[in-house]
Amino acid sequence: MPQTSVQVYTRLQAEIDAIDRLAQEQQLPTRHDTLKKVRNQLPALAALVDFWWAGVEQDLEQAASAAPWRAWAKECLLPVVYWEHRVAHTRCARRKATMRQACEAVRAAFHTHALTVRLPAHALEAWHTWATQQVHAFQRASSAVEGRNGALAQLHHNQRGLPKRRYKVWTVLHNFDCRAADGTTPASRFFRRSFPDLFETVLAHIEDLPRPRKRHQAMALTG
Repeated sequence: MPQTSVQVYTRLQAEIDAIDRLAQEQQLPTRHDTLKKVRNQLPALAALVDFWWAGVEQDLEQAASAAPWRAWAKECLLPVVYWEHRVAHTRCARRKATMRQACEAVRAAFHTHALTVRLPAHALEAWHTWATQQVHAFQRASSAVEGRNGALAQLHHNQRGLPKRRYKVWTVLHNFDCRAADGTTPASRFFRRSFPDLFETVLAHIEDLPRPRKRHQAMALTG
């Protein structure tokens, strides 16, 4: 069944609470401002769910769809199109495998549904086109309030993207320079050994900076 904004808010709140507890148990650096910012965004994010479902209901009412067809569209058609879209646009292998399992489950329910079997090919294609438009609208509506994901989405929307080297830098900073209350880093806790200071290591590989040219200064003195 479609989830309401209250259900979505409750589940998101539980996820944030779990992240907060994990950070405290593992002595990760506390980021109270970040968690507070995320919590403040939850009501707006959850409200978009009701707004999106209202658009879906309006489309189904304008199409004069009967109750069984509405249930089929919301509980079978939209889920399978959504998960197919998410699987195709997810690069993380672990997340893709989990999403693919969900996709296969809803796909089996969709193809064996009595209403799906009754539809001719051209009608099924029209329904699929409508569902695809709704899924894309949901993605565009939610990305604006997803914090970092929203910022990344805007970068990609501007056709600039994010440099791949920056991903590597963030990974190194997190593993070797993100310190817990006891001064340990994720890398030192995982490998159970100490590592050289990241900042000092980077400085050790930087040669002397070239001296600035004095041509402009000499021209200013003679001018």
